[in-house]
Amino acid sequence: MSTEISPQTADASDEVAARPAPPPRKRAGAGLLRTLSFRNISAVYVFVVLFVVYSFWVPETFLVWGTWTSLFDASATTALIAVGLVLPFAAGVFDLAIGAEVGLAAILVAWLLTSGEMPISQAILLTLVAGAVAGAASGLLIVRARIDSFIATLGLSSVLLAAIAWVSNGQQILNLPLEFQSLATDRHFGVTNAVLITLVVSLAIWYVLERTPLGRRVYATGSGPEAARLSGVHTTRVIVVCLIASGVVAAGAGILISSRLGVGAPTVGPSYLLPAIAAVFLGSTQFKGGRPNVWGTVIAVYVLAVGVKGLQLGGAPVWIPDLFNGAALLIAVGAARYQGRSRPRAAARKG
Repeated sequence: MSTEISPQTADASDEVAARPAPPPRKRAGAGLLRTLSFRNISAVYVFVVLFVVYSFWVPETFLVWGTWTSLFDASATTALIAVGLVLPFAAGVFDLAIGAEVGLAAILVAWLLTSGEMPISQAILLTLVAGAVAGAASGLLIVRARIDSFIATLGLSSVLLAAIAWVSNGQQILNLPLEFQSLATDRHFGVTNAVLITLVVSLAIWYVLERTPLGRRVYATGSGPEAARLSGVHTTRVIVVCLIASGVVAAGAGILISSRLGVGAPTVGPSYLLPAIAAVFLGSTQFKGGRPNVWGTVIAVYVLAVGVKGLQLGGAPVWIPDLFNGAALLIAVGAARYQGRSRPRAAARKG
């Protein structure tokens, strides 16, 4: 007795046979364990350890609410600079001029406000434009003159420091308008404008990097500029745009610093370079496995700030912040390099 198979039945059988086998089900909770792993959020665990240690060591000062509000306010500009620095690092280039860009903006806005009684809005706009020009200069040195980004931005930093000394004559610029001084220190929703501005800029840069085609091009350029170029990405344009944006953010931070201090100080900028770079490298080890990202960087800034603050409250010597930030930078660079090397190996094992 023969059994006939209709064309419809045969087609259905072929479709079932051709359908790929479903992937093995992942162990329940594996994603949560990976998210909460020390490797993924090590900065959070470091913060917990620091909090416990300082709470027992200097509870009478460390656990005071005023300490935390001042810490958030004082670290807001560092966080803003570091978030701006995420952009060129994500594109695969260094920006060692960012500290000098901050200093130039801090002194330039003060000079504009006091030399010719320029309106505050106009002085701020011109200072932001100066930051953009400095960033564009870095980009052109890298993509047109073909100078390594480390050397190009280091050389430009020296040029900007000379410009700061020329504008300020090596002296602080005093008598800034009271309305300008309130720009960074006025409070809304219980926090200063500096904190709110940092939050808004961080959200904007996060959205661009993580949710837009431009962000994908930035990360593609940083991962492999030649491969990105062959895929149709204008890598030179991406690098220049990232450095311009970084220069504008640095200029904004310089403006906030002068507003907060109430003077234009010619020496404030370079001191922000090391903490910002340390935060970017440490932040790259958070959440994204070796890739520069905004929220990892913000968390890293405040973890480093808590570490330094606790040591200062405990009576540590004045050189401790430099030692702490330098050690943090070395550890963060090593961790970021390790994660960058381990990602291809993990992908190969999965393949």
